[in-house]
Amino acid sequence: MISFNYENDFTLENEGQYASWLSGVIESEKKKEGEINYVFCDDDYLHKINMEYLNHDTLTDIISFDYSLGNELHGDIFISVERVQDNANDFNVSFEEELKRVMVHGVLHYCGYKDKTEQDEVLMRSKEEEKMKMFHVEL
Repeated sequence: MISFNYENDFTLENEGQYASWLSGVIESEKKKEGEINYVFCDDDYLHKINMEYLNHDTLTDIISFDYSLGNELHGDIFISVERVQDNANDFNVSFEEELKRVMVHGVLHYCGYKDKTEQDEVLMRSKEEEKMKMFHVEL
């Protein structure tokens, strides 16, 4: 089950569509959906987590904690809405597009994709693009 939690004023519209999309991403990677919690927050909130758990004194857009068991994906994904907005501006894309990229990025980590080396990062970006195309808004 995918759930959405908020530690700031942001609210994800159409939670059901996002959850369905992410479930489809998980299925497309031949994985099983467990408990995945998204927590939307601000820079300060995520910076504290980054310092406390990872000892990184930097701002970031996403931190994911992976509790997966075999092929069943479980975890907590923290997303700074402020960083996503800044990155969207920097990359000249919409907030929604950048948000989807970050959201699927966390799930792809749970699926086993990495982004520490240049080669891994190229594959991760390719997978993000592929999976973002799976998002459909029903009219």
